[in-house]
Amino acid sequence: MKVTPVRLLVATLLAMGLLLVLAVTAAFADHSWNGYHWARTSNPFTLKLVDSVTSAWNSYLGGASADWTASSMLDTAIVSGSDSSGTRKSCRAVLGYVRVCNSTYGNNGWLGIAQVWVSGDHIGQGVVKLNDTYFNTATYNKPAWRQYVTCQEIGHTLGLDHQDENFSNANLGSCMDYTNDPDGSRYGQLDNTHPNQHDYDQLATIYAHTDGYTSASASSTKPGAAPAPNGHPSDEDFGAPAGKKDQKGRDILFVKNLGGGAKAFTWVFWAD
Repeated sequence: MKVTPVRLLVATLLAMGLLLVLAVTAAFADHSWNGYHWARTSNPFTLKLVDSVTSAWNSYLGGASADWTASSMLDTAIVSGSDSSGTRKSCRAVLGYVRVCNSTYGNNGWLGIAQVWVSGDHIGQGVVKLNDTYFNTATYNKPAWRQYVTCQEIGHTLGLDHQDENFSNANLGSCMDYTNDPDGSRYGQLDNTHPNQHDYDQLATIYAHTDGYTSASASSTKPGAAPAPNGHPSDEDFGAPAGKKDQKGRDILFVKNLGGGAKAFTWVFWAD
């Protein structure tokens, strides 16, 4: 069949239309994490982040907090916590808060984790751990990697899944998108070290309703260091795989059943 200029134009327009449909589909993909959310009686609500990081991480915690506070549904407020070596190593959860810690957690394969305790579909507490064993290496000791992982792990504690789990495709401009080029500087692409509008839109959907009680702490006092009341998964026992894998086939979400409808989930960001 002879390819005429008209046929070539039609084929080109059809191909462009297909690409547009795929792009729109990706942009509006749902990345709510099974509807898990903090219970609250009004919006916006405030979620307190317990600062148990050393000075090397303060700017990244502050940056991630400011980014997520840009959501119309919630504010994140950093509150002072112990940054002693023991506190950071154990990183015990505090009811109603998210504790953020850094430490040399060892060559266990993970760069960062977010652990979230839920009852029903309500989040009650969470922790974020940032593994200096890897962040002190040449590969990951970069501002972009530190900001990207901090932003993503806090995002999980808000009830967000990933937008995409392929490390090698183009950046979506969201810290909830897997990438091997966090700030886009290697390949001249979008910066993945902050949330994007779709993350904020997804939070607006997740938190569009209100609840009959509040699971995020309203206390203005300094949180204590009490252990998590419903059990604490160890680094060696995150529980059973929960059906989420990354592009390389590695399990990235684990769950432990704690009884009485309570569960502890662990999101794992594996180092390469």
